[in-house]
Amino acid sequence: MNTFNKRQEGYESKFALDAELRFKAEARRNKLLGLWAAELMGFSGEEADVYAKTVILADLEEPGEEDVFRKVRRDFDEKRVDQSDHQIRRTMAELMQTSIQQIESE
Repeated sequence: MNTFNKRQEGYESKFALDAELRFKAEARRNKLLGLWAAELMGFSGEEADVYAKTVILADLEEPGEEDVFRKVRRDFDEKRVDQSDHQIRRTMAELMQTSIQQIESE
């Protein structure tokens, strides 16, 4: 029974660590996405940083990443930035991989 308990504790620890890393990676991806979008909308410096924070906060609206996508899509439409839905989603996927690599190398 002791071996079973240790194995269960190990799985629980790994699950908690994976969830924490996923959260960090998503937050970092959202910041990178916000900075990318800010540049396309003509923001720079502190204005770009503030915008990136709004993208991070948008992810708290609902589970998943659709809330982030909708925010960027809406903001691009308002600023008349010519980016397709596919391009935004592809950039989100690429930046997620970048953020995971950055976290793993820390």
